[in-house]
Amino acid sequence: MAEITAQLVKELRDKTDAGMMDCKKALVEAGGDLEKAVDILRKSGMAKAAKKSGRGVKEGKVVSKILDDGGAMLEVLCETDFVATNDKFKDYVTSLLDKVAALDADGDVSREVAEAEKEGLTAMIATIGENMVIRRVARWKGKCASYLHMGGRIGAMVEVEGCDDDAVLNDLCMHIAAFKPTYVSPEDIPADIDAKEREIAAGQVAGKPAEIVEKIVNGKIAKWHKEVCLVQQPWIRDDKQSVSKANPGLVVKRFLRWEVGEEI
Repeated sequence: MAEITAQLVKELRDKTDAGMMDCKKALVEAGGDLEKAVDILRKSGMAKAAKKSGRGVKEGKVVSKILDDGGAMLEVLCETDFVATNDKFKDYVTSLLDKVAALDADGDVSREVAEAEKEGLTAMIATIGENMVIRRVARWKGKCASYLHMGGRIGAMVEVEGCDDDAVLNDLCMHIAAFKPTYVSPEDIPADIDAKEREIAAGQVAGKPAEIVEKIVNGKIAKWHKEVCLVQQPWIRDDKQSVSKANPGLVVKRFLRWEVGEEI
């Protein structure tokens, strides 16, 4: 058996990020063979990661990247804010974002990325010591912009046409982060949701003449549209104008607003 020196333990630690005592134990078990010790730690790490997989994850980070051909946004969750601000966690999330950016895809790629990253994520769980989840991943093609708020607690990404002003696009992403729109425009609201809102509005004025009810309901729906539809919301830079009126020529194709740990 090869001598288990402090240098050998350090080398194994550098390779695996495992604890000092875990490294020494693995080297003893491997008879001083560094590569065997790496395998032992990986297997042990996977077992530990499996035990952690059921633990709740409510912290984490949203990251984004704008590319020549589009944009990418990613949300990875962990258990504690301490880990969410840890350099190893942040480096892992950044490297994963680079992989997402390299994909030739357009849309939600959460499932594909989570499947491809199973082994890498397991290794990180073993290294960091907390459960982690790749929750949401998007890779879009088109003219995109993004904005991160509160150090990645909230992320927004938008695809547009008709605007190349980076300042305006940054403001648009800030607006989405701040005002939480649900739809781009009234035309994007599903018919059943619109019908339900109208039913609720009508119920609030039951008993009045039909023509009065219709007028009140239409007014309530118009007010609701200004709350939930991005292009009709009061613009973040001038609340006397809607987003669309303040930015003529700007066409919003789609947007995302993610907040770490929110219900989806």
